Amino acid sequence: MTDSIIQYDEMVQSALIGVVKDILTDTAENGLPGDHHFYITFQTTHPDVKIPDYLKERYEEDMTIVLQNQFWDLSVSDSFFEISLSFNRNKEHLLIPFDSLLGFFDPSVDFGLHFNAEVDSNIEIVDTEDMSPSPEDINNDEELVEKDNIVALDSFRKKK
Repeated sequence: MTDSIIQYDEMVQSALIGVVKDILTDTAENGLPGDHHFYITFQTTHPDVKIPDYLKERYEEDMTIVLQNQFWDLSVSDSFFEISLSFNRNKEHLLIPFDSLLGFFDPSVDFGLHFNAEVDSNIEIVDTEDMSPSPEDINNDEELVEKDNIVALDSFRKKK
């Protein structure tokens, strides 16, 4: 017998990121089907994240973007995806590595994935059009999160 331990959590994390890659690749090729739309949360502190400085200043730890009506230039590679979104009516280009992801949620089918579960963050939903969501919108988003089916890796992780 060997001393190596099977890294199940890393294998599951890789598989879940593969799901997001497949979804984004299909979206880049075919657009969003039906009512599908995505909330994608990522770490803005990740060294390979490329977003405008004013967004890094505003979202110091993490940021959630919404892929729904207005997004352009979505492209997917093995290690990251790129997308252009509208912030304050300005089109901005973002590069987001898959290993910076914290969460993926499609409220149209109540499906969610949670990554890097040991990272403690306060997730704020970003309205990319005007960056100032109304209190009503925030309340609606909180209701969605309370009802979602999140796959978290916490229960599979070895406690240190």
